[in-house]
Amino acid sequence: MGTMAEGELPPLTPVDPGNSAAAAAFPIDAEAFPPPRQAWYTVGVLAVITTFALLDQNILGLLIQQIKTDFHLSDSQAGLLLGPTQALFYALVAVPFSRYIDRWTRKWIMMAGLLVWSLATAATGLAQSFTQLFVARVAVGAGEAFNGPTAYSITADLFPRERLPRAVSALQIGSVAGSGLSLLLGGVIIWLVARVGSPDLPLVGVLRPWQVVLIGVGLPGLLISLLLLTIREPPRRNRTAALDKAGFRKTFNYLWLHFAVFGPLFIGLTLGSLDVGSRQWGAAFFQRTYGWSPQQYGMTSGVISIVVMLAGLVIGARWAEWFQKHGDAAGAYRVIVYTRLLAMPFAILMPLMPTPELALAFNAVGFLTLAMAGPMLNAVMLAITPNQIRGQVMTLYLFIYTVVGVGMAPWITGLTTDYVFTSPNDLRWSIVLLHVVFLPPALWVTWRGLKPFRAEVERLNADDAATGRVN
Repeated sequence: MGTMAEGELPPLTPVDPGNSAAAAAFPIDAEAFPPPRQAWYTVGVLAVITTFALLDQNILGLLIQQIKTDFHLSDSQAGLLLGPTQALFYALVAVPFSRYIDRWTRKWIMMAGLLVWSLATAATGLAQSFTQLFVARVAVGAGEAFNGPTAYSITADLFPRERLPRAVSALQIGSVAGSGLSLLLGGVIIWLVARVGSPDLPLVGVLRPWQVVLIGVGLPGLLISLLLLTIREPPRRNRTAALDKAGFRKTFNYLWLHFAVFGPLFIGLTLGSLDVGSRQWGAAFFQRTYGWSPQQYGMTSGVISIVVMLAGLVIGARWAEWFQKHGDAAGAYRVIVYTRLLAMPFAILMPLMPTPELALAFNAVGFLTLAMAGPMLNAVMLAITPNQIRGQVMTLYLFIYTVVGVGMAPWITGLTTDYVFTSPNDLRWSIVLLHVVFLPPALWVTWRGLKPFRAEVERLNADDAATGRVN
């Protein structure tokens, strides 16, 4: 047998129940999972909270054309509000803080984040300058940065490995609802304000329609935070002795030693995320290209996205389970590869459609495949990550999505429109360019990781069976 280099970590080794010292250090691994009713209720609460996270995060994309006009912003400045404001705090605070997700009571972390981003969203509606908008959106990103990693960490301790695709798909209902409602509710509120008139508040004055929308979607989050008082923190399981109280050095070492498994996931997400951010420009694209108002786009696209993405969540989870039932341990990963292949031509051609109806139809395929693949991306990562570093790994994983997809892609799209194509009416070509450049390599890199992932899951399942550990 070969020897390990200094500083290396051993492969994932579960705690042996026959080893009294190890069992004493990690006694919770042998505990049964929570009753199904309790587990699914917890996922339901987490999904509701995620709904408000995505609602507050995505609502600005519907309103950006009005904000751009009111504050006389360029597309580059608008792109900064849509993207880097979300990513800035994530990069500076969320990643260093993520180790505490693996150690502290997770529901309290979620409650603190929910209170922060709800108040910050409402504060965005009171902004009177670009600087105030920027600061408020940074605070929104600060609160939301802790939601995803914490919610996924809790979910992974509620269900066995083979049930994670369905559980994460259920959790992702919150993402679908939040993304759809940001369009639908935003469009409805804008329509109502246009007919009823803008409110005149003491000390604030007359509010613009976009300000009413932001305040209206931000404040309810304060009440939603009380739901966290009704759930129980699940015991942590799937622990690895070598990673107890692991910091970033051990975490990065572990990821590097298992690069064949984790590398394609991280690199594929990085490349694929550059496409996701262009969706923030959806309302502006339809307004500039087809003459649609934000409320028309919001209400139409909101209904389509909710219906199609809910279907995608069900189809994706069932598809992954079908592969698993037929002996493929990498069923969830295979769904990711196939859906990316399906989505690519529709994403590239959507901005070139001659009518808004065709563009919406192509967009619907994108919503469907996104809903099918999104939960699987998180499920496969949870399935192979030890508990002690799960919060850190999921934070790093979502960091890529947030910084590259949510953060950089909208800004890059705005920069491309301003400095490459030079005309706001050429926004469609900026979107096409991102799709053409980044989606094919994202598909190829992801496909390369399929075989190593399957081998790792089979090894983990064999270890669980050999030790008799509950999983």
